[in-house]
Amino acid sequence: MLVPLPRPPATISRAMMIDTVNAFVPGTSARVDGRHGGPLSGMTFAAKDLFDVAGHPTGGGNHDWPRSVPNRHAWAVQTLLDAGATLVGKTVTDEVSLGILGESAFDGTPLNTKAPDRVPGGSSSGSAAAVAAGLCDTAIGTDTGGSVRIPASFCGLYGIRPTHGRLPLDGMMPQAPSSDTTGWFARDAGTFARVSAVMLGEPIPDALPTRLVVAVDAFGFADPETAAALRPLLERLSALVGEVREEMLAPQGLSVWGRAQRTLQPAEAWATFRDWLDRDNPRLAFNVARGLILGSMVSESDLGWARLMRHESLARVTHLLPPGTILAMPTTPFPAPPKGLPLSAQNPIRERILCLAAHGGLAGFPQVSVPGAEVDGLPVGLSILAARGADAHLIATAQALESRT
Repeated sequence: MLVPLPRPPATISRAMMIDTVNAFVPGTSARVDGRHGGPLSGMTFAAKDLFDVAGHPTGGGNHDWPRSVPNRHAWAVQTLLDAGATLVGKTVTDEVSLGILGESAFDGTPLNTKAPDRVPGGSSSGSAAAVAAGLCDTAIGTDTGGSVRIPASFCGLYGIRPTHGRLPLDGMMPQAPSSDTTGWFARDAGTFARVSAVMLGEPIPDALPTRLVVAVDAFGFADPETAAALRPLLERLSALVGEVREEMLAPQGLSVWGRAQRTLQPAEAWATFRDWLDRDNPRLAFNVARGLILGSMVSESDLGWARLMRHESLARVTHLLPPGTILAMPTTPFPAPPKGLPLSAQNPIRERILCLAAHGGLAGFPQVSVPGAEVDGLPVGLSILAARGADAHLIATAQALESRT
């Protein structure tokens, strides 16, 4: 078992603001001022340590990852800097983004200020923790199997997984390219909309969707307490949109979609990291090593089945989401689990979480997790999905929904 290394407080601004929640990579002080006069001037952001920042090594959450120093910023970092936002630091990530709970064997677990004895969610754990604690206005993360959506739900934040392939991933460490995306967090809908307009490269529209699909199988899959907590938010959304109907998201079964994603993603991750593992024999947490080993053992027949299931999921979500329609579902089946659970207790939790997140990597539709519900004081998010390319309409819906709370 790897023991987290001691962490000195991370200096993340010229004012010597201290990282009180273990969100920032230890020993770093990456700060880059944004362009004066941009639409995000005066705002601050943080970048998950999978994104290149010129002059600073990209660590990837593993101390044995080769730390070459990039000479240019990742596309997402440069886009926010050009818009006037100031980078205040690089944030902790689950090891090479292979995690869903946010507990790092190398850098420790960032503090979830909305649930201090609970995990923040991963793998964009540090980015979510930094935004939730008010250490920056927004933060960028990555979402392959749920790594923005899940911490958004657990930490009570707005979070987006954009349409797959819409945004350039230049300068972002890959994991499973057929599912990898860049995403971002914010505490309020106004900030979320400002950042989203810049990242998406289009204004947020005034028009709202006119039809809402409620994914009854996803609500049934969630814990009853979570489904009940989300009901008032869903009712406000229904009143906002108008026409509402109930449908099954995954007629084959959410667990079947989950299995397909858990077949494709580890196999791609193995292909991504195989040469590094062979060359450096790095230190790895047990769950990460096990996942990579399982990825190396995926058969061609299993890959073929999973690719067919990806086609089926794409066809199903396309059918459910014609233009002007959104779909609502729980982001996670329950609030954040406690920190420090034994591996035997973690694995069933991971499986259930991934069953509600698998459609993102399989079908690639945009999804926004909206805060505003709690189970016994612990945040849970309501997700809304739209047709591919309709990301901005989800942002508009999230804004309108916040104004009705």
